[in-house]
Amino acid sequence: MPLFEYVCIDCGAEFEKIVPNSKSKVKCATCDSRKVEKKLSVFAVAGGGSEPSFDAGGCGTCGADQPGMCGME
Repeated sequence: MPLFEYVCIDCGAEFEKIVPNSKSKVKCATCDSRKVEKKLSVFAVAGGGSEPSFDAGGCGTCGADQPGMCGME
């Protein structure tokens, strides 16, 4: 089940909630209001090893294979 981030319109509280799907009805964790808005979240991937396995490639700015490919130098 996905984990979504929300902000309450009534009290301003920010919270996370595991829900069956993106259309599930959610209540504020602080004030129980149903006036909540889903925040834009970043996708994260967890690895199984003990050593970091992320390779930014290139210059490390965007993950392009070689420096200069993305034009962000």
